Amino acid sequence: MPNSMRPKKEVQPGTLALMVLKTLDVLGPLHGYGIARRIEQISGDRLFVNQGTLYPVLLRLEQEGAVESDWGPSENNRRARFYRLTRAGHKLLETEKRDWEQTASIIARFFEVKAEDLA
Repeated sequence: MPNSMRPKKEVQPGTLALMVLKTLDVLGPLHGYGIARRIEQISGDRLFVNQGTLYPVLLRLEQEGAVESDWGPSENNRRARFYRLTRAGHKLLETEKRDWEQTASIIARFFEVKAEDLA
């Protein structure tokens, strides 16, 4: 089934902050709508980013010092808040990436295990 025919999934809890950090790391400063669209694009349009979920994550990341924001004009000359990664955000991204890779590796073991492995 082509990607355009698949229903989009909401971002799984606990993964949006990592996606936001990585998106800002790769693409530089973006406004919230731009972050959401880029996450959807990077996912191959398999994910849907709910604005009601995104902005609390951005606020939390800003309060934690992982991102900073400034107001500026968007592509269509509307006032928008642009977010950018801080030095602390880069460190958090590396920590989150390591944690995610470790979790994915553990889960992969469960898909590979056979009864005889546990005998």
